[in-house]
Amino acid sequence: MIGFWVRIVMHLGGIGLIAWVFGLIGGARNGWITAVLLLSGWVVYQLYYLQKTMGWLEHFQLDQVPHMSGTWELLAAKIYRLAKSGEHQRQQLAEALKDFRSATEAMPDGVVTLDEDNQVIYANEQAEEQLGISNENDAGRNLINIVRHPDFVAYLNGTEWDKAITLKGVRSSNRVLQIQLIPYGTRQRLLMTRDVTQLDRLETTRRDFVANVSHELKTPLTVLSGFLETLRDLPLSEDQRQQYLGLMHGQARRMQNIVEDLLVLSKLESTSAPSQEDEIDMRVVMPRLLADAKGMSRDQHQIEASQVSDVKVMGAEDELVSAFSNLVSNAIRYTPVGGKITLEWSINPKGCGVFSVRDTGPGIESQHLPRLTERFYRVDRSRSRETGGTGLGLAIVKHITTRHQAQLVIDSEVGKGSCFSIVFPEKRLKPQS
Repeated sequence: MIGFWVRIVMHLGGIGLIAWVFGLIGGARNGWITAVLLLSGWVVYQLYYLQKTMGWLEHFQLDQVPHMSGTWELLAAKIYRLAKSGEHQRQQLAEALKDFRSATEAMPDGVVTLDEDNQVIYANEQAEEQLGISNENDAGRNLINIVRHPDFVAYLNGTEWDKAITLKGVRSSNRVLQIQLIPYGTRQRLLMTRDVTQLDRLETTRRDFVANVSHELKTPLTVLSGFLETLRDLPLSEDQRQQYLGLMHGQARRMQNIVEDLLVLSKLESTSAPSQEDEIDMRVVMPRLLADAKGMSRDQHQIEASQVSDVKVMGAEDELVSAFSNLVSNAIRYTPVGGKITLEWSINPKGCGVFSVRDTGPGIESQHLPRLTERFYRVDRSRSRETGGTGLGLAIVKHITTRHQAQLVIDSEVGKGSCFSIVFPEKRLKPQS
């Protein structure tokens, strides 16, 4: 700035010196006229370059520096260097912002940046999906006006942000989100969101499993304990003793079946693939299943087997036969005396192998169908215990079918019966050689 004024003084001094010389030569009047003309020319010169500089700055482009001279050239060079430095800083900031957004988009959690008034600055894709935010439409809006959840509003308006909170029912009745607000910078805030729906469901399943196992084992243990006290304290006839011993054996057997099924489930869950790959000849398996079914039924049902196809199925024979047997035993237990049960092995129009067990039992209401493969889930608890089921059979079937890339399909109509089918993909089938 000092150098600029020095140059102005030098220019004006030069004009004065020239005017003084002309005054000595031509008189004072000519000297003043010369000074005015020179000063006017100098002013016009400065105004020209001032206008040129202002025009450049008004429509500024870094790559179009106007041609200047003298002090104005130095000024243009200074402006160019400042602009170049600013452009470089803007590029660095843009790259940093781009890297930040790329990093947040790669995160499995939702990220929302807010100002001190909880207005949305930016949200990554996960946060947009989890909270229903739109970067395009909601930038600058207060987040409380977007996520209208009372617990969320209370948390955001409070000051206890050192711990995350869990919200249920955000955008969906089944969704569970974990949310935490983190202050950063001067007055900005970072909202982190995590979808913990699956973890919450697993925790609920674990609690239900522990409660169900305890309940299932408690009943036979109570019965056994009662019979043991009776045998110890009361004088009984031989017939009574034999009757009680038989009932005790039944309860012990029930507990043994539960433990065995739990061990089977544990084994199935320990690996994701079948233990072996056998060529299972359904021409051999179907008659065996039919004979076992008739033995379990004791001639109380009409049982038929239909083998439409001779195609073999690839998989672990012990696992698949166990799954088939579970479906057959379920049909026998839940079909009234005199009812009809049909076993079938066929190929559907899509080329998939289908093992199905159809019965004429009471059927199952539609609201129960999605939960039938849950451990210990029973449509009618008392009736299930009377028939001797452990509540784990369909859970075992589901695990076995999944391990074989197959699908368990359940169709049922109340009052007409049910059909349980295991559908094998074409890659699991092998024609008879």
